[in-house]
Amino acid sequence: MPKPKTKFDKIAFVASEMPEAISARTRLASIYGDCDPAEADAIVALGGDGHMLQTLHRFMNDRVPIYGMNRGSVGFLMNDYSEDNLRQRLADADVSRIHPLSMIAYDKAGKAHKALAINEVSLFRERHQAAKLRILVDDTVRMEELVCDGVLVATPAGSTAYNLSAHGPILPINAPLLALTPISPFRPRRWRGALLPNKVRITIEVLEADKRPVSAVADHYETRGVTRVEVEKARNVELFMMFDPDHSLDERVLAEQFRY
Repeated sequence: MPKPKTKFDKIAFVASEMPEAISARTRLASIYGDCDPAEADAIVALGGDGHMLQTLHRFMNDRVPIYGMNRGSVGFLMNDYSEDNLRQRLADADVSRIHPLSMIAYDKAGKAHKALAINEVSLFRERHQAAKLRILVDDTVRMEELVCDGVLVATPAGSTAYNLSAHGPILPINAPLLALTPISPFRPRRWRGALLPNKVRITIEVLEADKRPVSAVADHYETRGVTRVEVEKARNVELFMMFDPDHSLDERVLAEQFRY
């Protein structure tokens, strides 16, 4: 993995609403100073994985490397918390370059709703009846009808999140792939999903949209009552996540495949 710049005079600290994160921000700012994120050499996010995703979205287009320290509950995307030698840790860190997904969701009025997703784009049934979906890859119909609770498209960075809980595959962080994973499929019952090149465009059409309404969610941005959703890699957006060399994201993704 490429290294970030070796000098970190300006550090911006952002914290979740958890008391542990807020107090950590106060202590770290008193030691290292604090600056506006727009002027920072690096942003340090204090919290859990949810806060890290929020921070990545907040600074999506700023091209500032983001280093997370765990002050939350899960911390898969975070480094261990320590108040010592922070500038040296930043200088030694590896950088994972992440491209989010671009989602365009069309509602019943034909309005297009656009959003970016770092982990996954998910479609969910809104009512008691299962959703009926048609799946196209680069305008070619690959599945005429999927009856299910939903379906998701996950990036390698998001493959260990909801995708894994839905029994989708774990993807190495640098794999040029996307995971297309069904959520509780009913027909075809045995379909486990597909691995797709990350250069394709995936289109999901909602069948019987009035009778079986479906929502689309890009990370935390939700659009209800969709009729069609288009998903592809956002090639013009690049995020920079920093990890300690002995705890890199690609190593965590690899290790996760051997846990039960």
